[in-house]
Amino acid sequence: MKKFYLIFACALMIISTIKAEVTDYSKGLSIWFDTPTNLDGRAIWLHASGNGANPDPVWESRSLPLGNGSLGANIMGSIAAERITLNEKTLWKGGPNTAGGADYYWNVNKQSASVLQEIRQAFLEGDQSKAEILTRKNFNGLAEYEEKNETPFRFGSFTTMGEIYVETGLSEIGMDKYKRILSLDSAIAVVTFRKDNINYRRSYFISYPDSVMIMKFTADRPGMQNLTLSYSPNTEAKGKIDSYGEDGICYLGELNNNKMKFAFRIRAINKGGSSTTTNDGKIVIKNADEVIFLLTADTDYKMNFDPDFQDPQTYVGQQPEQTTLKMMQQVMERSYEELYSRHIADYTALFNRVKLHLNPLSAINEDLPTDQRLTRYRNGIPDFHLEELYYQYGRYLLISSSRPGNMPANLQGMWHNNLDGPWRVDYHNNINIQMNYWPACSTNLNECMWPLIDFIRTLEKPGEKTARAYFNARGWTASISANIFGFTSPLSSEQMEWNFNPMAGPWLATHIWEYYDYTRDQKFLKEIGYPLIKSSAQFTTDYLWHKMDGTYTAAPSTSPEHGPVDQGATFVHGVVREILLDAIAASKELRIDKKERKLWEKVLTHLAPYRVGRYAQLMEWSTDIDDPADKHRHVNHLFGLHPGHTLSPITTPQLAEAARIVLEHRGDGATGWSMGWKLNQWARLQDGNHAYLLFGNLLKNGTLDNLWDTHAPFQIDGNFGGTAGITEMLLQSHMGFIQLLPALPDAWKEGSVSGICAKGNFEVSLSWQENELVEAIILSKVGSPCTLRYGEQALSFKTEKGKSYRIIREEDKIILTPKELE
Repeated sequence: MKKFYLIFACALMIISTIKAEVTDYSKGLSIWFDTPTNLDGRAIWLHASGNGANPDPVWESRSLPLGNGSLGANIMGSIAAERITLNEKTLWKGGPNTAGGADYYWNVNKQSASVLQEIRQAFLEGDQSKAEILTRKNFNGLAEYEEKNETPFRFGSFTTMGEIYVETGLSEIGMDKYKRILSLDSAIAVVTFRKDNINYRRSYFISYPDSVMIMKFTADRPGMQNLTLSYSPNTEAKGKIDSYGEDGICYLGELNNNKMKFAFRIRAINKGGSSTTTNDGKIVIKNADEVIFLLTADTDYKMNFDPDFQDPQTYVGQQPEQTTLKMMQQVMERSYEELYSRHIADYTALFNRVKLHLNPLSAINEDLPTDQRLTRYRNGIPDFHLEELYYQYGRYLLISSSRPGNMPANLQGMWHNNLDGPWRVDYHNNINIQMNYWPACSTNLNECMWPLIDFIRTLEKPGEKTARAYFNARGWTASISANIFGFTSPLSSEQMEWNFNPMAGPWLATHIWEYYDYTRDQKFLKEIGYPLIKSSAQFTTDYLWHKMDGTYTAAPSTSPEHGPVDQGATFVHGVVREILLDAIAASKELRIDKKERKLWEKVLTHLAPYRVGRYAQLMEWSTDIDDPADKHRHVNHLFGLHPGHTLSPITTPQLAEAARIVLEHRGDGATGWSMGWKLNQWARLQDGNHAYLLFGNLLKNGTLDNLWDTHAPFQIDGNFGGTAGITEMLLQSHMGFIQLLPALPDAWKEGSVSGICAKGNFEVSLSWQENELVEAIILSKVGSPCTLRYGEQALSFKTEKGKSYRIIREEDKIILTPKELE
C-alpha cells in the first residue's frame, strides 16, 4: 500500500508539473502544428542540395528552429522517434587548412588593377563589348564556388553536424491531441500528445548563458520513458563515439576537407528506471519517469581579425573536446529549474522589449494551427494576429541565430540539414546578409548586431589585399560571397552580373555607422567603428573613375545579378553616397581627418547624379536601357531609397516618384526576400497600403508553413526583411528626424507598438485609432535633441538622458505635454 501511495503521489506531481509547463503555449505568440511529421527525411538528409530544392521538404517547412547563436537545432516531433537536426555555426569546410594549405587558400586574387585603364578607355571609345570582355576575364577570381569544380575545395560551405534520434517505442496508433509548438515568448519548443490515455510531453530549449541544449521527456504516468538515443554523423567527417560515463556519449569529429575538429556531448539524467550506454554509442533508457538530455557542442574555429596569411592555423583555437567538457561540467552543477530560469531571463530580456498589437479587438480567436491560419490568410481571410506573429518571429530568429561571440546569421540563419546547401549557406554580401540585420537596431536588438560587426572586422585585412589586387586602392572591400575564413575575393565565374560586386564591402561598412547612429556609442565609434568606415571610404574614392571632365563614376560596375557591365551603375553610386556620407558624419563626430573629409565631400559633389529615363523611371544603368516589362527580383538601383537615405519623398520628391515607377514596373511578386525588400521600399515611399500589399504577398507566396521565408528554397533574409519593413511602416528615422506612422495602412485601423527604436538612441512607443496617432512616448537614452514629424506637422525639443516625453495629437497637431514622464 505504501508503494501504491508513493507511485500515486509521484504521478500527481508529474501531472501538475506538465500542466504548469504547458500553459497555453499554442496560444499567444506561438507557431504550432497539430500533426506529427514523418521520418522520411531521416534517410535522405545527407544529400547535398546544391542551389536547388531541399530534398527534405518536411524539415524545410514543418520543423521548429531553436538556437543560441552558436548551437542550432530543428525539432520534428515524430512519435516513433524524435528527429533533431544539429548545427554549430562555425562548422565550415574550406579555409587555409584545406589540403593546399595557406598559400593555396589565399592565392585567389587576380592582379587586375593594371587593366582598369584599358577598360575605361574602351568605355570612352564606346566599345561596350571590349569593356565587358576585359572585365569578365580579369575581375573574377581563382576560387571555385562548387566543390565538384575544385580539389581541394577552398571556399568551402557551411555543413551539418548531423542528427540525433530518440526512439520512443511508441506508434501513432491510438494517439490523439497532438501539438508541436514553438513559443516565441520563451524560445521553447514543446511536443505533446496523448496515447493510450497517457499524456506525453517533450520540452526543448537552447540556452545562451549556459551554452547547452536541454531536452526533457515526461509523461503523466510513472515509468513510461523507454528511450534510445543515437547519433547519425556528418558523412564528410571522420570521427568516433565514445561513452561518457554510464549515461552519456561524446562524439569527436574532423571534417575531411579541412581537418576542422568538432565535438558534442550528450548526458542523460533520468528519474527512475535505468540508463546505460552501448558499445555502438547509444544511450538506452528503460522505465524512467522523466529523462533530461543535456547537449553541448563546439568546433576548433577561432575568429580572427588580423589573420596571418602564411599560417594555416590562423583560424584554429581551443580544442572542442575540452570546451564541450567544460560546458557540460558547468551545466551539471545546475538544476533543470535553474537552467530553465537562466534561459528565460536571458531570452525575455531581449524579446520582451517590443510589443505589437494590430486591430486587437478584431483578432481571430480560433485556436488554429499556424499552417491552417496561413492557408486561410492565403484565401483572403484577414488575420492580424498572424501578422503580429510573423513580425515577432523575425525578432525570435535574429535572437536565436545572432548573439555576441559568434559569426552572424547566414543565408539560413544557422539551420541547415544537408552536407552542402543552397549557395553554400554562405554570407552573401550583395543584400542577403545585410537584410538579415535590417531589423536589429530598429526592433531593439542592438546586441544582435555584434556578430555582424565582428564578421566585418574579419574581412578588413584580407579585404585590403583584394582592394589592392583589383583596383590598386587603399582600404578594404569584399565581394559577392564570404565564408568564416576571411574570403573577400570574387569567385572564378565570368558571369559578372552576379560575381563582380566590389561595393559589397562599403555596403557592409554602412552597417557600422548604422549601429553607431542608433546607439550613439562614442567609444565604439572611435575604437572600432570609424577605422572600418574610413578604410572603406578610402577604398571607395580610389575605386571610382575620376574622368577628365571632373566627374566621378563607377567603372567598371554592375547592378547585382542583373544586366551588363556598366560605367556607372546606379546601385554602386547609391552605395558610394551612403558610405561617404557616413564617413563624413563619423569624422565630424570625432573631430578628426578634416583633410580626408574634404576629399569625400568633393567626390560626393562631383559624383554622377541620379538619372530619370524615358519611362520616367529611375535609371538602373548609365544608359537608358531599362525595360518596363522587366520583373527582375533585384531592385538594386533603389538602394538610395532603402536601405540608403539619399532618395526620399520629403527631400527628393521627383526622384522618389521615379523610384515608385520602378517598383510599379517590377511588380508586386518575386521571391520571398525580394518582396521583403520591396515592402521596405514602399514603406520608405510612405505608401502604407502598397507596403501592406507587399507584406500580404510575402506571407501568402513567400512563406512556408513554419513561417520560414522561401526563395525557394528556404532563405531566412525574407523573414528579417519582413520584420524590418513592418517597423518602417510604423516608424522611420533615417532622414535625421523621427517620423511617426509614416506608412500606416488602412487595414491597421487601430493598434499599438512599444519599444521600437529610432536613430539618436530613442525608444518609441505609439498608439493609434481610426488610422490616426493617439499618443507617442519617446524615451531619450542619451539626451539627444529630438525632432518629430507626423504628417505635415513637425515638433522639436531638447531631451535629457533617461527621461520620457509624451506627445499627443490634438486638433490635427502634435503637441508635447508640459510634464516629462518619469
